Formats: sequence, C-alpha cells, structure tokens
Amino acid sequence: MATNNTEEIEEIEKKEQAAANLEEYPPELLIKHPLQNTWTFWYYAPDRQKTWEESQRQISSFDTVEDFWALYNHIIFASELKQGCDYSMFKKGIRPMWEDDANKQGGRWLMHLEKKQRSCDLDRLWLEILLCMIGEAFDDYSDDVCGAVVNIRTKGDKLAAWTADATKSQSVMEIGRKLKDRLGINQRQTIGYQVHKDTMEKAGSITKNTYQV
Repeated sequence: MATNNTEEIEEIEKKEQAAANLEEYPPELLIKHPLQNTWTFWYYAPDRQKTWEESQRQISSFDTVEDFWALYNHIIFASELKQGCDYSMFKKGIRPMWEDDANKQGGRWLMHLEKKQRSCDLDRLWLEILLCMIGEAFDDYSDDVCGAVVNIRTKGDKLAAWTADATKSQSVMEIGRKLKDRLGINQRQTIGYQVHKDTMEKAGSITKNTYQV
C-alpha cells in the first residue's frame, strides 16, 4: 500500500509541476491561433483490393495554426512517400476528387517536377502551397481555393492547387500569379491551369491548358 501511495503522490506532484510550468508562460503563448477555414489532410496509397475512392484516407482535420504544425511535423515528408502515393489537403467537407460538387466546375494549377527535384524542391514547394492556403494568401480569391494535391510518380512528381470555378478567369489568374510568386518560379517559366472536365474527357495523355501564367 505504501508503494501505491508513493506513486500516487508522485503523480500528483508531477501534475502540479506541469500546471505550474504552464503558469510561467504568458497567456498569448497558450492561446491557439484559429484559421479562417477548417482543413482536412488526406493520404492515398494504391490498393488493388479497393477502388480509388476507397483508397483515399482522411488523416486529420485542423482549424488552428498550432494544430497544422502538430500534424505536419508528425507525418513523413511528401518526398518520402512511395511511388504512386498522394497527399492532399482540402477544405473540410471537400473530397480530393474531380467529382466532388465543390470541384467539378473547377480546375487546377499544375506543376510538373523533374525527378531530381524530389530531393531538393518537392517538400519546400508543397509546404509553401499549404501555407498559402491556410494563411489565405490569395486575398479576395481565397474562397475560390478548394485544396491542393501532391502526386509521387516514377516519371516525375506533380503539385496542383485546385480552384472551384474554372470560368472565373480573374480569380483563377490571380491565384496562379500569387502561387507562382510564392513558389519562386522563374518568370520565364510558365505554369498551366487545366479544367477538370477537360482532364476527364481527354482523348490522349495530354490535357490542354486553359490559362497559364
């Protein structure tokens, strides 16, 4: 019994010390910083026993800056994913697929990366896109952003930022310009915007760009 009592006392003392330690921090450090939207992180791994949609797994949702970093710092980097796998981050309630009601009238700014960029650029670019989205960096057009996807592929990885309405040309172009600027893409290089409907109905392997910056 004495041993049990000692353990209980030690546990109480630990909790009291933890509470005391929290009191040492200024209140502003204990308050989480809310985001404008709630976001959901998704992971896809190909599985022959499941449909593509069934293979999409929700990892977690978050609505504060601190919870975003807690999630991001506890999952492997995109560059460490296996071939054929994806990460996606979309506003809560939007699935990372063309057919979702929030996506089906939209499209995506698509960036192709060379194989050598996986080790030096992929994680930096992917994180920057995520920070642009949760930080509402697209200003008046942030509401038109649905989410983003990174595809890990043998021939070269892809990054894409999805928007809700491909016919809203001003919004699409402003989002593309901001994205290009934040990612530090050379002005002589262009990135293209593909409408989801065109991608679904394409006859060959290449989808034409509706916009480019």
